[in-house]
Amino acid sequence: MKLIVGLGNPGREYEKTRHNVGFDIIDKLAQKYRVTFKDKFKGLLGEANIDGEKVYLLKPQTYMNLSGDSIIQVINFYKIDPKSEMVIIYDDMDLPIGKLRIKEKGSAGGHNGIKSIISHMGQDFLRIKCGIGKAKNKDENINFVLGKFAKDEQELIDKMAESAISATEDIINDLKIDKVLQKYNKK
Repeated sequence: MKLIVGLGNPGREYEKTRHNVGFDIIDKLAQKYRVTFKDKFKGLLGEANIDGEKVYLLKPQTYMNLSGDSIIQVINFYKIDPKSEMVIIYDDMDLPIGKLRIKEKGSAGGHNGIKSIISHMGQDFLRIKCGIGKAKNKDENINFVLGKFAKDEQELIDKMAESAISATEDIINDLKIDKVLQKYNKK
């Protein structure tokens, strides 16, 4: 059993924004495996069978800063081990646009959604960080992450989403984590 979580904010005004890359990737996974979502555990939860593995897809509807409130409910209900059965997919401003980085654990790195998750279950969980680029200066960070991608950036984002889906499928298929890191964390 696996829980795949995409982070984002609910509501039309946040659709296709940089901060909602996690939601967008979950939506692509859901489309690929014909998953429908139900409103459960303060989130939108879907269930799939991917290569014989039961997989839950989750889009917390608590807004980014409270993502852990939804995730912890799913983990507790289904008795999921966050260290070995959960993957979090989210945006990262510290990575160049279109760059993917997979980590087994770590700090929040200033990401409030990850901070919320860590407050509920600690730092030991697998994460797929999706590079969205950086604002020109720190004062623009909020508007930047809540902004949409430019047309020339979208192609990079689409390729990154494909890689994130492929990495997620490898994780679901129990490819050894060191092999996953080697395959996707290319310089």
